[in-house]
Amino acid sequence: MSEIRVPEVLWGGSMAPAGVLERWRCPAGGCVEIGDVVAEVRIEDACHELASPGSGRLAAFARPGDIVEPGTIIGNVEDEF
Repeated sequence: MSEIRVPEVLWGGSMAPAGVLERWRCPAGGCVEIGDVVAEVRIEDACHELASPGSGRLAAFARPGDIVEPGTIIGNVEDEF
């Protein structure tokens, strides 16, 4: 299992303490490959794409519109064997 975490580096020079999960690009339960863009997070006026850290089935913990902070785990990818 691989966690989908909002990377702290996205905040760079931003003064905003949190961002917003804009949308999931893959539905919960869908199959993804490592590197696929699975979600978008908005921080201030910039939208950032989050890539899948592994291959398998997507489990979404957060919903679009949820507030996310640096390091927040928004979902995971469950390995399929």
